[in-house]
Amino acid sequence: MAIEEQDVLMAEGQAAVPDNSKAPAETGQRTEANGAEGTMQNWLNAATDSTGAMRTLHRGDVIEGTVVRVDRDEIMVDIGFKSEGVIPSQEVASERPGAALSVGDRVMVYVVHPETKEGNVVLSLAKAHLETDWQDAQTKFEQADTFELDVIGYNRGGLIVRFGEIRGFVPASQVFDLRGPVPADQPDQRMQKMVGRKLRLKVIEVDRAKNRLILSETSASRGWRTEQKERLLSELQKGDVRHGRVSGLADFGAFVDLGGADGLIHLSELSWQPISHPGEVLKVGDEVDVYIVDIDREKKRIALSLKRMQREPWDTVANTYEVGQEVTATITKLTTFGAFARLPDGIEGLIHISELSNDRIAHPKNVVGVGDVVTVRIVRIEPERRRLGLSLRQAQEEGTEQPDASGSTVS
Repeated sequence: MAIEEQDVLMAEGQAAVPDNSKAPAETGQRTEANGAEGTMQNWLNAATDSTGAMRTLHRGDVIEGTVVRVDRDEIMVDIGFKSEGVIPSQEVASERPGAALSVGDRVMVYVVHPETKEGNVVLSLAKAHLETDWQDAQTKFEQADTFELDVIGYNRGGLIVRFGEIRGFVPASQVFDLRGPVPADQPDQRMQKMVGRKLRLKVIEVDRAKNRLILSETSASRGWRTEQKERLLSELQKGDVRHGRVSGLADFGAFVDLGGADGLIHLSELSWQPISHPGEVLKVGDEVDVYIVDIDREKKRIALSLKRMQREPWDTVANTYEVGQEVTATITKLTTFGAFARLPDGIEGLIHISELSNDRIAHPKNVVGVGDVVTVRIVRIEPERRRLGLSLRQAQEEGTEQPDASGSTVS
């Protein structure tokens, strides 16, 4: 193409898009060493495609350029055309992406306006970053990549994460710690605790037109958790202590994520005190240290204990209580031969039917009921047999003495 024809096309606003696959010297950078003739040839190489036809810029194009000047009010970028592109002042402020740029830096820019009245191309770094992020999200979606992102917020439906310049959304149903029913009185409590945490995620939907980026922790972790579970099953030993996070509650116990594999704390291993539901001791999201009770590698099950991380109350009962001491206790069970009562530290003792009243009674229900809080006197301590004898009638005979908050008696 003759130079005159080229000038006519440029005058009509037909600018060129550089070939980003070429080295910097081939994308229109002018060098004084080659002289005016060499510079023009380099520009022609960048401004035309393989057939010699002129390329044109369009709004929305994302191209690469070289920073040639950084001023307080604007950044000039050589994008291989008749004039440099301009990044306006609002992106030069300290909080903007252009703040750290220097002359010679290679940058990706977004074409906001192909050509102004002054003949400049208006560019944007922020929009280029955004478009690049959408392209990256699409690539990760197509390749089923997994990666980690920070949780920056939440709404009624799930969590908000930052994917570069994009705000991505993770539905609650796609987050391990948010699955299951949510207490009606605290609908946002679990989500609030997730803010600041990192999640391993996978893109499950990309819709640029609707500005939708949907991600999933459950999809991302499916394969990873399988590998982690195999690893944990091979390396865990009975008696080990591991740190984990409570991932779910059931009537029969609590599940704890040990870092890729869930173990179960049976209801009986949650506390030395009798409990009827795991929710009395734990809640989803709690971080705990647990004791490895058993490992079934064939069935891929891990049995855990929380109570074994605490000292058994019976180990210190001889130092805590003494015969003749009066304490408060809660009636937990009635039998034909007496009533069981639980002390504040969880130890249970028996009030024999003969120790319930000075009067002869046919059944303990004639004197006490389950749930009653009573004052009793300790009449026998047998730590080695896990037995504690209590008396209600002896405590009532000492009517002038009342137990203080610690369980000791005061006159």
